[in-house]
Amino acid sequence: MSPHTVGTTVVPESAAAHPATVRTRDWLIVAAAAIVALIALYAVFIDNGNLVSATGSYLHEFSHDGRHLFGAPCH
Repeated sequence: MSPHTVGTTVVPESAAAHPATVRTRDWLIVAAAAIVALIALYAVFIDNGNLVSATGSYLHEFSHDGRHLFGAPCH
């Protein structure tokens, strides 16, 4: 192997991702993360335990402690 080819990688054009595809995928990941964050904020700050109380007391207490951690009034 010659020293000029060490560390170089040849990617065929068919295997390379199109820049528009990569950009769209990145925006979809950002949008999904934003939706999950908004649902979490709703559950902690606005819901008052109604959403997570149906799943058991453990999740209710976890979200209740999260409200205290973030300084949200709950009682």
